[in-house]
Amino acid sequence: MSVEFGNKAPDFTLPTDGAGTVTLSKLNGNKVVLYFYPKDDTSGCTAEACGFRDSFPDYGGTGAVVIGISKDSVSSHDKFKKKHGLPFILASDTGGDVCEKYGVWVEKSMYGRKYMGIERATFLLDGKGVVRGIWHKVRVPGHVTEVLKAARAL
Repeated sequence: MSVEFGNKAPDFTLPTDGAGTVTLSKLNGNKVVLYFYPKDDTSGCTAEACGFRDSFPDYGGTGAVVIGISKDSVSSHDKFKKKHGLPFILASDTGGDVCEKYGVWVEKSMYGRKYMGIERATFLLDGKGVVRGIWHKVRVPGHVTEVLKAARAL
């Protein structure tokens, strides 16, 4: 399954850092930035998370809620969030259901070895939960700024 531009984003409820939960449909009225990333505390994922952290006040100015999603556990998210001072929600999709709904659980290849993993991807939702921006196979440099520009334009 994959998510298409202009469609309603699939709803979900996931556990989050700090022993909380997040339900997408309860965020109606807010723009939402959902960014999927492969693994806590790896170089690319840390760079991306710190980019969102550093631009977080600007995202707040757009009325957007930022949520990072990976298959890492809540305890891993807690450590990652604390280590890097991340001010936004990290949701744990250990079963991979949300990753599959959004089409980011894909076959990857590294050094000729094929395996399943999370494709780095971002979805921008408007206040009604409709997908207004999609970035697949994200390259970290410049990405946070590009998403922020799109969020401001909504």
